[in-house]
Amino acid sequence: MACRITELVIDAADPESLAAFWREVLGYIELGRDDDGSIEIGPESGVGGPQPTLVIGPTQDPRKGKLRLHIDVNATDRDQDAELERLLGLGATRADVGQSGAESWHVLADPEGNEFCLLHSRVRPV
Repeated sequence: MACRITELVIDAADPESLAAFWREVLGYIELGRDDDGSIEIGPESGVGGPQPTLVIGPTQDPRKGKLRLHIDVNATDRDQDAELERLLGLGATRADVGQSGAESWHVLADPEGNEFCLLHSRVRPV
């Protein structure tokens, strides 16, 4: 038997704002809060479903350098250009991590500067 990714943990200076951003990007809901200020968001099916949840926890440590892991997203109900405009409207910004400009994906950053990519393909919603 193999493992499955069930949660991704993201450190944030402002967990409230970052959780709100990712809830809108992914269509997630708030699943819970911990005493340490962490907020867990995920699909309505909750923890353990086919999609991982995000746990966004508070930190005062500044980020150093490029992330070694990032999230890739695909649109489910519109083309890539329309989804790019939606993500930019939610507060994402374009990020330059050395791409050539010929890629089929867009590199973006969330409101705290964490890079993520909007891929070209449209996928079915889960």
